[in-house]
Amino acid sequence: MKFVDEYRNAGLISDLARKINREASGSYKFMEVCGGHTAAIHRFGIRSLLNSSIELLSGPGCPVCVTGTGFIDKLLFLSGSQKNIIATFGDLIRVPGSASSLERQRASGADVRMVFSPLDALQIAIREPERAVIFPAIGFETTAPGTAATVIEAAKLDVRNFYVLCAHKVMPPAMELLIKDGTSVNGFICPGHVATVTGSSVFDFIPARYGIGCVVTGFEPVDILQSVEMLVMQVNVNKPGVMIQYRRAVTEKGNEIAQRCMSEVFETCDAWWRGFGTVTKGGLKIRSVFSRFDAEQLVDINVAESIDNKKCLCSEILRGSKIPSQCRLFSAGCDPENPVGACMVSSEGACNTYYRYRYER
Repeated sequence: MKFVDEYRNAGLISDLARKINREASGSYKFMEVCGGHTAAIHRFGIRSLLNSSIELLSGPGCPVCVTGTGFIDKLLFLSGSQKNIIATFGDLIRVPGSASSLERQRASGADVRMVFSPLDALQIAIREPERAVIFPAIGFETTAPGTAATVIEAAKLDVRNFYVLCAHKVMPPAMELLIKDGTSVNGFICPGHVATVTGSSVFDFIPARYGIGCVVTGFEPVDILQSVEMLVMQVNVNKPGVMIQYRRAVTEKGNEIAQRCMSEVFETCDAWWRGFGTVTKGGLKIRSVFSRFDAEQLVDINVAESIDNKKCLCSEILRGSKIPSQCRLFSAGCDPENPVGACMVSSEGACNTYYRYRYER
């Protein structure tokens, strides 16, 4: 109860909202780049507490949403062989590819299994050594250490039938691309879970180079409102910087053990982000020393060029230039039960969140 009292205290929430609205003397546009923040903002009704001069935009914070159709098509191709087992997180199963999804492939007989961690996938490979077990590795710096640790464990155990199809993303380059492409924001609500691994220092270049403030933020209503207040203050005094609101989990340097694990297995690479195209150094790939675990290297993946639904506005939504209710498909052919775009699949996706909480501008 102490945690709930501290971070969901109604009196403190009301006081913070009044203080923010009192201090907001101009127009403010802040972007959250974490799907967990997007969900929390809607779940707790944060927008309803703030006056109209403060706009909160959803950015590219959902790992499922930024995963390209081409990656899903590769998984669909791999699932077509009876020699393969696809061991994946549950929210990836329903993401549509060009012509199908893992959910539909499983219904047609493909061996697609849900796991809660890459170590679960490794255990399947150990139990069934006659088949190839492929783990689709998605997510940002939050989940990459878990994949790296599993690859290291697979190497130590000399498991020969475990593979990773890697689509891990790195957040700061995408944030920089947003700025360079002209997305107008006064500040970023930075991802707390990412920063527990990387530390807050990875965002230092944003205020230093572009004059835009950052606050690394937790996921409770008090966390988010405190962060909005900190960003309003930065704008008001014209002193952008990187501040940590989420002090109970985040430091400037981050988790150095997790960083070393990632560095041992991965190196940065250019990566395809849905809505962005190729982001320079925006992804991670498996180093050559661990190449025998890389599904891209060891499995002949032959898929046609992917095609996204032209009516879907996922790309614009991920860049903060559109909101879900501006999409013609939103709740009119695209909903959580029948998603057309990736943003409607995951509970961290902007469209899914808008749909569940029925936010209207």
